Amino acid sequence: MTTIPLRVRRLQLLGALGACAVAALPLAATAQDYPTRPIRLIVPFTPGGSTDILARAIGLELGKAWGQSVVVENVPGAGGAIGAEKVAKAAPDGYTLLMGHIGTLAVNPSLYPKLPYNPLKDFTPVAWVANVPNVLVLHPATQAGNMKAFVAYAKANPGRLNYGSGGNGSAANLATEYLKMRTDISLVHIPYRGTAPAVNDLVAGQTQVLFTGVPAVIGQIRNGQLKALAVSGAARVEALPDVPTVNEALGLKDFEADQWYGVVAPTGTPDPVVAKLNQAINAALNAPELKKRLGAEGAVANPTTPEAFGKYIAAEIARWKPVITSGRVKVD
Repeated sequence: MTTIPLRVRRLQLLGALGACAVAALPLAATAQDYPTRPIRLIVPFTPGGSTDILARAIGLELGKAWGQSVVVENVPGAGGAIGAEKVAKAAPDGYTLLMGHIGTLAVNPSLYPKLPYNPLKDFTPVAWVANVPNVLVLHPATQAGNMKAFVAYAKANPGRLNYGSGGNGSAANLATEYLKMRTDISLVHIPYRGTAPAVNDLVAGQTQVLFTGVPAVIGQIRNGQLKALAVSGAARVEALPDVPTVNEALGLKDFEADQWYGVVAPTGTPDPVVAKLNQAINAALNAPELKKRLGAEGAVANPTTPEAFGKYIAAEIARWKPVITSGRVKVD
């Protein structure tokens, strides 16, 4: 066995350390200079929805702060799975991001038996953007003036009330199934291809109930076409200050069924790049103009750490699985 002289071993060690330092330089430079080119922010749905609106608002603020454009790209299909998969397989360099939401990051794992991505393994949490509470609205002719009366009527008349949603597996579908599970009421689900037709049929009296995001129905609430009974969050929303939470109205402990949105990146994205993105997005969310805009739409900004957002995603996956199972929710 050949013995390597101590001096040679020291030189080898110094060389190895030097190589490590050189290898780390590109990473440090990447984090310091990032971004040096346009960023793609994938929205896994069609233009015009809440995910798209939030993505464009955040992208605009990031572009102002960094002098680099943020290109919002709509990649709809399969409940958001097509766009999410595209980001999961992208280079982990911070230049391809996903504006995810409750469906793509928490519901799809229990809804799709062969989902082409894993929210916990294939993505790095970047920033929790906002929550959009759902609001339970009724057609004015429905015989219930408050949540207690609504629950009592639904229990006394099982299967007589129809509730609409934007489709099987949609946020409105799941919020209503969660309410059914917690209150033991019976409602008949009428799925639509999108929220807009569900709202239109509710206003026309074709259905009686809808539990959907505040922005989708706030105009109809304000003009008296629909009556609002309760919101799904932990607190009342700025846009509807007189509407109680489900917790307040029924005394249900910890009832929350909000829609929520956040940015994730492919797994392996450098931590310094994630930290820089998180800091910039949180700064945008704290900007008075954007906070005011979100509040007017019924949304609540949630600036926090990537770690906190990651824990929330995991908790939401666990929370919605039994709702999907008990409600026998199936995709279209």
